[in-house]
Amino acid sequence: MVVDLIGSCRAFVSVSEAGSFTAGAALARIPQPVASRRIAALERHLGERLFDRSTRRAQLTPFGRDLLPSAQRLVRLAEAMEYDAQRARRRPLRLAVPDTCTTRDLAELEAEARRLEVFLEFRVAGPAERAELVRTQEVRAALVAVPPEDGGWAVPLGLAGEAEPDEDVRYLETLRAGRSGGPRRRVWVQPEDDVPHVRDRVFRARDAAGLLPAQVELAATLTTAAASVFGSADLLLCSADQARELGLSWRPVGGVRLARGYDVAAGFGDDVPRLRTRLQAGIARCLGAADWPGEH
Repeated sequence: MVVDLIGSCRAFVSVSEAGSFTAGAALARIPQPVASRRIAALERHLGERLFDRSTRRAQLTPFGRDLLPSAQRLVRLAEAMEYDAQRARRRPLRLAVPDTCTTRDLAELEAEARRLEVFLEFRVAGPAERAELVRTQEVRAALVAVPPEDGGWAVPLGLAGEAEPDEDVRYLETLRAGRSGGPRRRVWVQPEDDVPHVRDRVFRARDAAGLLPAQVELAATLTTAAASVFGSADLLLCSADQARELGLSWRPVGGVRLARGYDVAAGFGDDVPRLRTRLQAGIARCLGAADWPGEH
């Protein structure tokens, strides 16, 4: 017969402290018959009586008095382990995220995670840095940039500007030098999109549209890119959510599909399904993700 040693010792200690099986069971928060069965099982396991049942009070036998200190230590260790386990479950899971996630997005994601007893702590970083932070174990997990067809989330990209276009899409051909007779219009690419599966597609589309190389610029920061669009005819490569936040008019790019792709990278295997499945919808909202037709 398998004995629940910790549960039995907890009943033993509680009854010895209370001086009766009824009061001891209440102290241990178990029914009195359960306390009696656990102590009886412990006595069979140890081979001696712990209590003298010939008296009204739960009086310890000499054997019981000798065993009580060990039982008390075991109960204290078990309680300490339960406390440590609870604290470890609440230890923040440090997650590296893109700077495209707004404070509100991250707050809503953290609140949703708490309801699932997942406690997040965010580290905002660029695409290359996020992958490196996981490798060096400075974070437990990261939302890393991957081709949209390979990831768990995809964020469609388009072009945003201050002017409201008449068309449902924006074509790069309309930015050709000399077509409008004014300054050459540019497309600004923010750091989050300075990754091969986005940047290289944009460059190929630029060349196919007959634009000059300088008409697609890689910005040092999103702020710099947005500042270059404000008050000009330039365009920002961004998501629809970013465009709304910046007060810009967004349209998809004609003739080419562009999207950010994201997946979870983690140093510990169980962190991946925890984020990818339990928080899948929350992360999608944070990223501004959507289905990627035909590829996602």
